Amino acid sequence: ITGTIMQTVRIGDRGTFVQYLQLALMRAGIPTTVDGIFGKRTCLALHTFEEQNGLPLKCEADGAVWRKLLPYLKGYTRHMIGQGDTFMALAERYGATVEDIRRANPSQNEDVLEVGGILNIPFDFPLVPTGVNYSSFLNQYVVEGLAVRYPFLQRGSIGRSVMGRQIPFLMIGDGRTEMFYNASFHANEWITTPVLLKFVEDYARAYATGESIGENSAAVLFDRYRLYLVPMVNPDGVDLVTGVISPEGEYQRAYRSAQNISTSYPQIPFPSGWKANIRGVDLNLQYPAGWENAKEIKYEQGFTSPAPRDFVGTAPLSEPESRAVYDFTLAHNFSLILAYHTQGQVIYWKYLDYEPENSREIAQYFGEVSGYLVEETPYASGFAGYKDWFISSYLRPGYTIEAGIGENPLPISQFDEIYRDNLGILVGGMTQIAPVTQALVEPEK
Repeated sequence: ITGTIMQTVRIGDRGTFVQYLQLALMRAGIPTTVDGIFGKRTCLALHTFEEQNGLPLKCEADGAVWRKLLPYLKGYTRHMIGQGDTFMALAERYGATVEDIRRANPSQNEDVLEVGGILNIPFDFPLVPTGVNYSSFLNQYVVEGLAVRYPFLQRGSIGRSVMGRQIPFLMIGDGRTEMFYNASFHANEWITTPVLLKFVEDYARAYATGESIGENSAAVLFDRYRLYLVPMVNPDGVDLVTGVISPEGEYQRAYRSAQNISTSYPQIPFPSGWKANIRGVDLNLQYPAGWENAKEIKYEQGFTSPAPRDFVGTAPLSEPESRAVYDFTLAHNFSLILAYHTQGQVIYWKYLDYEPENSREIAQYFGEVSGYLVEETPYASGFAGYKDWFISSYLRPGYTIEAGIGENPLPISQFDEIYRDNLGILVGGMTQIAPVTQALVEPEK
């Protein structure tokens, strides 16, 4: 994926890209309703933006428009230093704060601004959107923007998807005890992606300003723990569910392929019922923890070929996304993992008879702070998941969090409640674990 959203949207269009257009316009200070419908009001708002930026007046957002709008999705712009520029003047010009500019340019001496140099200028609005559909595009933009706003964050990629999309990660903290949170293993559970992204933003902001996250000092958490997050394990699948991969445009072949897979399972709505990666493999049934058991169970249920959900694949770790998470885990020393899913407001904490030290107590704590039920994984869903492999391989606490309630994909209107319920879990994933002392168990291959 390039640095620009390439899909042109025009008056009469609907969907995720229209939401991004409206969100960017609104952040640029132009009154706009973010409803995903490109009607006359959006056209008038776009005309205002085009006039302000010297662009031709058209009721369409093409590459030239997106290039001007993209900073409002990433949450920052880049400024070439001119004669007489100061942080104060730039803050006033861009509607930023001096402190945010200072933080985003840690190596820059603000008393000696060299003409021709480049500064990152963060805009003064919360970066993580919580009222739009997510996609691999937006996930990458937010990850980039967070790392620019808060340079103490580390970002990278754990690998690529079937379609070649990056699978970004973020890391926050400087401690020795490592944790790992991930989300959107399942495509139609994409609401879990902004849950992790907003948590990183809130945590980073609290650390930068010397405040608390939850009831804990962000500085203390930062010094003691090192938290890794992969907000979107399944970018291709998410793009299918949220309409980025569609019957028209650049990705229509991928859409048609998924649609053909779906015709063998007419009981599952398409694309809203899609959980798998773009090849029709359920990424949370890909791990070497009773994979043969999972295969037997799912075959008996009729999932014997690529499907919108519940097909285990041809072998464990056959898919690049599941393999990327597996390899990333092997490369680290995680004391605890959280795998975010939806829905049911329930916490699953065991795999078979494995019960790592303190894992039951931590699960009970999570239940208390969230109001979620704490249960053992049902047998029919109890094999080949990432959480299952982590517990059995490392004998350390691992949890599947089924956030929210209703029918997937959950509406984004549930976001605020889900985030409020899960904040204690997200913080507690660090505070409830003691540094791991037990020896590593050789992971099951």
